Amino acid sequence: MNIFDEYLEKIKKTLIDLSKDGRIILPENLDGINTEIPPSKFNCDISSNVAMFLSKINKKSPLDLAKIISNEIKENDKSIDTISIVKPGFINIKFNLKFWSNFTKTIFENSKTFGINNKEKKKNYLIEFVSANPTGPLHVGHCRGAILGDVIANVLLFNNHKVTKEYYVNDYGNQIINFTKSVYLRIREIKFNEPFPLENEDLYPGDYLINFAKNIIKSNTEINFENFETVSKILTDLSIIEALKLIKDNLNSLGIKHDNFISEKKLVENNEVEKVIEFLQKKNFVYKGKIKAPAGENNDNWIEREQLLFKSTDFGDDKDRALQKSDGSWTYFASDVAYHKNKLDRKFDYLINILGADHAGYIKRISSSVDALSNSKGKLVCKVSQLVKLIKDNKPFKMSKRKGDYITVDDLINEVGKDASRFIMLNRNSDVELDFDFDNVIEKSKENPLYYVQYAYARISSVFRHLNKDLESEINIKNFDFKYSEEEINILKKISEWPKCIDASSQKFEPHRIPVYLYELSSLFHSFWNLGKDNPEKRFINNQKKISDEKLIFLKIVSNVIKSGMNIVGVSTPTKM
Repeated sequence: MNIFDEYLEKIKKTLIDLSKDGRIILPENLDGINTEIPPSKFNCDISSNVAMFLSKINKKSPLDLAKIISNEIKENDKSIDTISIVKPGFINIKFNLKFWSNFTKTIFENSKTFGINNKEKKKNYLIEFVSANPTGPLHVGHCRGAILGDVIANVLLFNNHKVTKEYYVNDYGNQIINFTKSVYLRIREIKFNEPFPLENEDLYPGDYLINFAKNIIKSNTEINFENFETVSKILTDLSIIEALKLIKDNLNSLGIKHDNFISEKKLVENNEVEKVIEFLQKKNFVYKGKIKAPAGENNDNWIEREQLLFKSTDFGDDKDRALQKSDGSWTYFASDVAYHKNKLDRKFDYLINILGADHAGYIKRISSSVDALSNSKGKLVCKVSQLVKLIKDNKPFKMSKRKGDYITVDDLINEVGKDASRFIMLNRNSDVELDFDFDNVIEKSKENPLYYVQYAYARISSVFRHLNKDLESEINIKNFDFKYSEEEINILKKISEWPKCIDASSQKFEPHRIPVYLYELSSLFHSFWNLGKDNPEKRFINNQKKISDEKLIFLKIVSNVIKSGMNIVGVSTPTKM
């Protein structure tokens, strides 16, 4: 039940009736009319811009139109308590007790589907996220993007869309050559006591490579590691397998599993880059040309040369992009274009890419290539996961002591756990930097949003335990003629916003709205709970350890929404804290 959508339809029906009577004029399209959550200061439940939307075509002031429309709405709807008009012409609706009693009954009987938008056309999404080079463990910078991609997937799945979660393995290029050399030298260190050249900046110095080397030695006793050139090909494959095992373990510790892992190397070996270049050439999107040196940089060593270029400027990019290097090998961009052609060939409705902050400048060029390949705009959506700053004792915090000095996902999980990592990383819009404060995360107070939401659920669970009832079990109630208090109605109003939260999270790919919503709902609940400390009438359980049906149902629907939201975020709801 989405009361905002339902009342939007009621308003539109009212307008049609008024139009038939010749009292107002309607445009061909009513899409500009909305029903929104009003500011708390207006003390109402729904607000609409309908009068302002129709003002121009009717040549009337929004206030005059609002009077006509609001009178008609009130006359035909017995669930409305009051209708007020606020400048410049908003119509604000406040519902009566009967409405909220019926609302409670409806969402209680449809608890498993409450929040789902069944009217929305179902689509098929591919979400590519993380896609870190397979050269070592995931670090905190990857963590935020990983959680963002996973929860976007969860929101879409909740709304009954089809979702595929994909990891693009960058297993082709110089970084893989250097990575393989690093593993090889660790193998030499173990087998022949040769010191690892830590001073070589091209190599990967992390201690995790020692474990990679040990595993490879143990499982491949037939390989002679005397000469790098003779083993480089097989060693590359074995090293990537080890790296992906570690990455998958990192992701699993965050509660994340991808459906597909797509190899860049295989795309190149299968000639998919050549094929996509031919495809673009046929469409006249590729040419031989020169790229000027980037402005504002030291370009003393820049050499302008003729190379194969993609006409990305035709699709909104600031310059055309190179597809081939001077040695004839393909650029990273060319491989990426081939990968996105591969995505499009699999017939997804939309492609979603989660990019790190350091790849924000890459959006225009890859979006332009998808526009060219698909012959349509908006097929690709890119979301940027901004930087995470770890803070402890009010100063930057570094946990890892190993060479390379970065903080891994495992470091983070060991410090605060999966739940805190997921909830706090998601607690702010992804396009702004996030301060991850360890002191707040472990604090058992309102300052820790995860704790505050989990504690609300635990409090509700405690009521059911006192009654020897299971929070998850069925409750049979026949009479729903409830008379809720003002505090309870305020919470029910917040619950009525849940479908709107889901819609915004799903349509805008902004899942941070969910933990923010859950925190606001939990805050209202805790405030109401605390009233019982001084007022026995506000307590959920009386001295005889009994509870009214209306309070039992009230607690049940609050817990259902919290549970539903936390499942989407991928966080537990403990019954005791």
